[in-house]
Amino acid sequence: MPADWKQSGLRWYWIVGLVILADQLSKQIILATFKLNESLNLLPFFSLTYRQNTGAAFSFLHDAGGWQRWLFALVAIGFSVVLTVWLRRQHWTDKLTGVAFTLVIGGAIGNLIDRLMHGFVVDFLHFFYQNYHYPAFNIADSAICVGAVLIIFEGFFVKKPREDKSNG
Repeated sequence: MPADWKQSGLRWYWIVGLVILADQLSKQIILATFKLNESLNLLPFFSLTYRQNTGAAFSFLHDAGGWQRWLFALVAIGFSVVLTVWLRRQHWTDKLTGVAFTLVIGGAIGNLIDRLMHGFVVDFLHFFYQNYHYPAFNIADSAICVGAVLIIFEGFFVKKPREDKSNG
């Protein structure tokens, strides 16, 4: 285990702050300029559309009566703590792990802030094609997805040298 934070994966923790900042600033702009369900088409396949998501991904459990707010808050806190502990145990040169974990942590905290402040997550990135509409999402969701893909990629395709545990 690395001796201090400068040599640990925590050195990558600045990404958490960057994700939270970008996520929260973008959500504040949406809240200040859009009414609920208001939409602004920017491209033939993309619009900014203000939605409130009380559930998880794809509005899972959005109509569960309110208890899901606290469940998803606890899940976000739990994942953030676990990934931070794992990140601390990584060497700072494990760049892919550092970036992946901090993207997930930043996204989880970004959505956690929304749940605690508003009781819902602000979603606004809306992709569509003709009558097919992908559920709206936000920067935090994007960071979580990219981080998760990087974690999976690393698990399947990046070979790490094994430590020699023998003493002789």
